[in-house]
This record gives sequence, C-alpha cells and structure tokens, in this order.
Amino acid sequence: MQNVSIIGVGQTRVGERWDRSLRELGGEAVTAALRDAGVERPGALFVGNMLGGVLCKQQNLGALMAEYAGFPGIEAAVVEAACASGGAAFRAAYLAVAAGVCDVAVALGVEKMTDLAIDGVTAGLATAADADYESAQGATFTALNALLMRAYLERHGLARGSLAPFVQAAHHNAVSNPNAMFRYEVDEARYLASPMVADPAGVLDASPVCDGAAAVVLCRGGANGANSGRAIRVLGSGAATDSVGLATRGDPLWFGAVEDSARQAFAQAGLGPHRVDFFELHDAFTIVSALSLEASGFCAAGQGTDFARDEGIQLDGELPISTQGGLKARGHPVGASGLYQIVEAVRQLRGEAGESQVPGCGVGMTQSIGGLATAAYTHILGV
Repeated sequence: MQNVSIIGVGQTRVGERWDRSLRELGGEAVTAALRDAGVERPGALFVGNMLGGVLCKQQNLGALMAEYAGFPGIEAAVVEAACASGGAAFRAAYLAVAAGVCDVAVALGVEKMTDLAIDGVTAGLATAADADYESAQGATFTALNALLMRAYLERHGLARGSLAPFVQAAHHNAVSNPNAMFRYEVDEARYLASPMVADPAGVLDASPVCDGAAAVVLCRGGANGANSGRAIRVLGSGAATDSVGLATRGDPLWFGAVEDSARQAFAQAGLGPHRVDFFELHDAFTIVSALSLEASGFCAAGQGTDFARDEGIQLDGELPISTQGGLKARGHPVGASGLYQIVEAVRQLRGEAGESQVPGCGVGMTQSIGGLATAAYTHILGV
C-alpha cells in the first residue's frame, strides 16, 4: 500500500446554522480544504453523513456534494456508520489513495440537525440503536449512555463528580476555538448542578445537537511544493464493530470495537499508546470518554476517571484530550465529528492550534465511534 498524507483541511463553525443548508455547509468545508491543499479537483469524494435522509430529506449526498463543490463526474459516495460516519469516510478516502485507486481524495463530514424539533432529532439518532430491542422500547441514546454511566459508577464505587474532569477539559479548550459551539468554562460545581436528563446523566454529560461540516484532502506520498512542510502522515488506521444492542455483549462496560480498532492502528503505525501526544476521543457522553481511554490501552479497566484526574488530560497533561473542545464543547454534528477530529489533529501537528496548542506534539490519535461503541475508527497521525 502507498503512503498517504493529509495536505489540506477545512471546517465550518459549529452551531445552529440557520444561515446554511446541508449542501452549503459541505461545500464551504470542501472548498476551504482544497484551497488549503492547493488542489483544484480530487479523484474521489467520500461523504460521512448519518441523518441527511431522516432530517433533511436528502440522500445521494455523494453526487450532490461533488456537483455543488464544483467537480461533477468524479467517484463520490456516502459512508454511513452512525456517529462514526466521519471517521468511516476518512478511512474510505485513505484506503482509496493507499490502494492507488486515485492520487487525491477528499473526505467530507457534514450534518444538519437543527431544522427539526428535538423529538425528531432524538428519534433519528435512535435509529443507530437496536430497532427491535432498544429504540422500539423507548430507549434513547441518552438513556442507554445513562445506563452505562450508572453501571460504571456502581461497579467501581465512584461518585458522579469523578467524570467532571472530562467536561472541564473540553470546555476549557473550546474557549479559544472560534469554531466551537460552547466557548465557556465549566467547573465541577456547575457540572454537578446541571439539570438531570436520565439519572445519573445530566445536561453537561452530553454533547449538543448542532450543524457543521469538516473536510480533509489526502494524497499519495507527501505534498509537493509550497505545501510540503505542512503535510501530515497517516501512520495507522483501524476499524472494528461490535453488537448493536448492549444486551448481547459479554460486558457492556468494555468497548471491544474500540480496543480492536486501536490495536490495529497501533500495529500499523508501529507505536504504542505511550507514544501518543494527544487524543481526540469521541466524548459524546462523559462515560464514553472514560471507557474509550480504557479500551484504547491508556489505562486499565475502571481507571479512566483516575487517569483523567491524576495523569492529566489538560493541554499540559500527560495525554491532552479534546484539545479544541471535542464533541462536548466544540459540538457534535454527528456525521461530521470524525472529520472535525482529523482537522483539529492536523492543526495540532502543524503547530496551528493557537492557544489550544499541545507543545512539541508529533503524534496524534483520533477515534470516531458509532452507536454505543458499535463501530469504531481509530487513526494515528504524525509529522
């Protein structure tokens, strides 16, 4: 397989984007990424999207986005893996370039979630759960994550406040990110006082419903000319799945798909967890942050909250996470989040993250999760 580099990135501001349609958000991100790369026309476009058909009544986004972005006729398709759709689209583009199918490919993640009332959005998100045994019984994703949270706290004898560091770190890092939705600090007292949604999960345990798009340009080898010094290498890529429903897992508190995808990415990169300088994890819920750290090999089972408290997940800690706000504070436009992670990791590795910069970083890891860790896509990037 060919070596692959990221040579361009683009993103839109995350929020309630009443001023932009689905295609306009996607087009803005693609145009910015191509301009950053110095590329006019890619050979392929892979679009990560989960809810375009459900919420915007628009399918066939591959052809739509290729036409709108100004390069009709190229190979273009949608990649769907629930909330991991962005990570899956990036892997599809990476594999296309690595296999020599095309020299340049674009991965785009785009989602517009705020045009419907929240009940419709909640129902749309629930389609990623087990339709017969979970969502049909009224279980929302918030409720299912609350079950995981309760089980985790009870198994390990922890108080709810043990998860506060994840929220504090994400919100602190979002303050300096002009594209983030929630640019304000949150302390432990505010976290504990947040309204309960599904006991023990409160409002501040969950990421927000929002709109946004992010895109990256990948090419064979490295960049040429003026952009060569800004190319970021894809060192490792891993993907895995688990059962859709929680009831059929041996241990719901162990994310097997996360473990498998991380192991694959580490093996390809020839690196271990200790070599990772920062981790853009899938902090859709605070409990997912803890379980992802454990399954990815950064700490033992049950030690995710201790790791966050003691080892340091802040920008100057041992393993900074959610360095520009993460899903929690930057926002979680579900099909786009995996590409936002890649964009933000590239900016870190280029030294372009501003006040959120991790000093001296050379290796970054991103992880996009669909459903309740039903699908996981892990990528390791390096300078």
